[in-house]
Amino acid sequence: MLVHLSVHNYAIVEHLDLELKRGMSVISGETGAGKSIMLDALGLTLGDRADSSVVRIGADKADILASFDLDDIPDARTWLAERDLDNDGPCILRRVITAEGRSRGYINGTPCPQGDLKALGELLIDIHSQHEHQSLLKLDTHRRLLDEYAGSQDLARQVQLAAQRWRQTRQTLERLSNSSDEQRARHQLLSYQLEELETLALGEDELEQLEQEHKNLANAEHLLGACRQVLDLCSESDAGNVLSALTSSLQRLTSFQNQPGALGEAVNLLSSAQIQVEEAVGELNRFLDHFDSDPQRQQTLEERLDTIYTLARKHRVKPQELTTLQQGLFEELESLNADDDALEQLGEELAAYAQHYRDKAEELSAARQRAAESLAVAVAAEIQRLGMPGGQFSVVLKPTPGDDLMPHGLEQVEFLVSANPGQPLRPLAKVASGGELSRISLAIQVITAQTSRTPTLVFDEVDVGIGGPTAEVVGQLLRRLGERGQVLTVTHLPQVAAQGHHHLFVHKARGRDETHTAVAALEGAERVEEIARMLGGVDLTEQALAHARQMIRSAQPS
Repeated sequence: MLVHLSVHNYAIVEHLDLELKRGMSVISGETGAGKSIMLDALGLTLGDRADSSVVRIGADKADILASFDLDDIPDARTWLAERDLDNDGPCILRRVITAEGRSRGYINGTPCPQGDLKALGELLIDIHSQHEHQSLLKLDTHRRLLDEYAGSQDLARQVQLAAQRWRQTRQTLERLSNSSDEQRARHQLLSYQLEELETLALGEDELEQLEQEHKNLANAEHLLGACRQVLDLCSESDAGNVLSALTSSLQRLTSFQNQPGALGEAVNLLSSAQIQVEEAVGELNRFLDHFDSDPQRQQTLEERLDTIYTLARKHRVKPQELTTLQQGLFEELESLNADDDALEQLGEELAAYAQHYRDKAEELSAARQRAAESLAVAVAAEIQRLGMPGGQFSVVLKPTPGDDLMPHGLEQVEFLVSANPGQPLRPLAKVASGGELSRISLAIQVITAQTSRTPTLVFDEVDVGIGGPTAEVVGQLLRRLGERGQVLTVTHLPQVAAQGHHHLFVHKARGRDETHTAVAALEGAERVEEIARMLGGVDLTEQALAHARQMIRSAQPS
């Protein structure tokens, strides 16, 4: 619960420190004294929007701090622990607004975004304002209140999340499916191109070897002619060839006895040359004997090379780059196959999300059905107590049309009311009387607040337009809520104020040069005088004081 509120330089509040307790705390004061200002300042610590206009004139910043005891709020403890923001003491929310309009939020001294303050604030305090009935005209509010009353907020969030996941998956699936025709055409082309390359089966270094062999075959006649010419020049079969010349030269030189040293060396060299020429002739003969100049082989090589060159031109790459191209096409085809697998997987996920949604939505529908009747009976009883005898209230669940999975579940929720006996049940938006709508709103707020998981409830002038005996009933309702936790009530009605366990009086303290808001805790005679003032007496007569004492005594348990 809220245990302390400190406000500095906010609006007309210079400095304010409030210690708050369990039970029903009434906040009263003259119009314009700043009763709602305190709750507005509290709202800032809970993540409400703010601008520089909230800073007190002449101050450089507004600083609001709220401390909460979390003993009865395990959800808040868990929220803080998940974000490493918990501590052993109270939870402290702080908001600072500068005169330049900058805003800073803190949770237990750690800077945090405004959204975190709001998320945590929803676990700490439930605020009902005098304008709450305006939101009651919206069907979304009807659904939210019913889910809160049924204790199905978590289940409703699961349904919403399931619908979001289903919708996101469907969008992804539709996007991939819309491009599937284009992908199928690309897949077909890639498959054909890969089949061509795989059929080609170009081996490593094959192109270089083919080109060399083809070059040799193309030059075969010239090569054979050259080899034959060399043989003719070197062979001993004809006169005047190299071997014949060498043989004749050796015969002439060896015919001499006692050859000088230089001549002997020349003979040796000529002998060596003769041997080498004979060996060269042997090699040439062997080459000619084994040389295959098959024209069919040359044609085969030319066809193979033409296929390679044609495929390279088709893909606009160099022939030696065909192997790299083949690998790239294969990887792209694998990627398209993966997209096909992704489509199949997305289809399975979509079906799974739809089934999960239906399971949770049906569970939520069952909870709403059970709570709808109970809520209708409870609210009807309260609006009858609030000055609408014979008033009826109904909670209608209308199935959502179409097959789309809606975030709010399988049905729309609508509140219907009959303000007077004999009148048909009609939507709240068609209730003519503002006073009736205000009382209906209060009844709904009080009933739904009883099931709230937040121990602190704030009612900001929700009793506007109510008076007489009905006002006393309102006070009793709020006191009953206060006995279950903590209730802060801003009110102008003495019947409501008399029901409070505690009474805070907001007033303007006027100094020499300025005016600011102050708050005093009233007890005993001071509280009696404030309630007497609220009864309407300009001068506090003994009759008014006696009436105030009687009202306070009547509120106390016997």
